[in-house]
Amino acid sequence: MRATQWPMVAGLTVLWVLLWGTVSPANVLSGVLVGVIVCVLFPLPPIETQARLRPLGLLRFAGRFVADMAVSSWRLNRYILAPGVPACAVLGVRMRCPGDLMLTATAVAVSAVPGSTVLEVHRASGTLYLHVMGASEDSERDRARREVLRLERRVVRAFGTRADVEAIEESERAEREAGKWTT
Repeated sequence: MRATQWPMVAGLTVLWVLLWGTVSPANVLSGVLVGVIVCVLFPLPPIETQARLRPLGLLRFAGRFVADMAVSSWRLNRYILAPGVPACAVLGVRMRCPGDLMLTATAVAVSAVPGSTVLEVHRASGTLYLHVMGASEDSERDRARREVLRLERRVVRAFGTRADVEAIEESERAEREAGKWTT
């Protein structure tokens, strides 16, 4: 059994003891045994270090995330209180760092911002499909895409590996050279 499985065995042992309700040598020993059996029969893939906590990036992410939530809440209230039905759209936004951790963290952050919901994550292409309120015009849909890509950039700069940060920077450099809008 790999060394990375021992934390899982310990967690399963604690769960086993909690299920039995009493801490006794027999419960602990049987919990370790059950944990080892579960980890041998159902091994998890090796977990690679996919994140690096960057304190300055984390502060930027947290500060801007709070601001994004406030602005999005205001927009959402404006759409809801306006007469008529608010226009909505389903958008596909291809992420520049399609690794599992960055894709998941970005999807969670996007879903936490009012007015947008992640409908699907297409892992193979690294695309988030979102339901966005207030996206009746092309300019509003482009704004929503840019906001998602900006959020991805902040997530990567807060938690990403060096390769993730370099991928973001290379993508932005290519967009500038092509004359496309940059995030």
